[in-house]
Amino acid sequence: MAERHPRRSVSRARLDQPVAPRGAIPRPHYDPEAFGRLSERIARFLGTSRFLVYLTLFCAIWILWNAAVPPKLQFDSYANKFTLLTLILSLQASYAAPLILLAQNRQTDRDRVAMEEDRGQNQRLQADVEYLTRELASLRLSLGETATRDFLRDQLRDLAEEVVARTSEGVFDQQARLQREERERRAERKRRRSDKDKTETPQKLSEPFDGEADSA
Repeated sequence: MAERHPRRSVSRARLDQPVAPRGAIPRPHYDPEAFGRLSERIARFLGTSRFLVYLTLFCAIWILWNAAVPPKLQFDSYANKFTLLTLILSLQASYAAPLILLAQNRQTDRDRVAMEEDRGQNQRLQADVEYLTRELASLRLSLGETATRDFLRDQLRDLAEEVVARTSEGVFDQQARLQREERERRAERKRRRSDKDKTETPQKLSEPFDGEADSA
């Protein structure tokens, strides 16, 4: 006995996708992404000046034809207030509004995704900037006590300026003169002591030595 309901092809079924619900009334199936792209194209065309020109030419030709040609050739006479034209324009407006809203919703979704990505990128950049700031602060603290090339150059420049200033004031000349005079006095005392030792008799070991006074 043949089965009433033949089995579906197992090769077409996928385990990662849910099975479509079974209903008594079959529903049309369409690709939402393809329909969304089509709606965006239509909405983009409706928002151009070319569409306005085409619509104006269409309405003008329609009205002129139904007003100028004989009544036998008219399909939407002026006596009926252009009822067919009004119906067509109303139908076009009724379809244009949902298409435009659908295109706006898709654009809003894309903007939301782009905003979330920008927010995540900004957070990552802020974290990187904070990390670099902490690293620079630690490097500044570690290099605070280190003598750099600029620091040494400034110190040498200050020392050279101080040397030039002291030389111009004669401080070094005065110190050199005082040192020279001190050396001459020492040489003179040494010469006098040697002459005195030659002329005087040798002192006894029990007598105190008088050189301390001269050395003082």
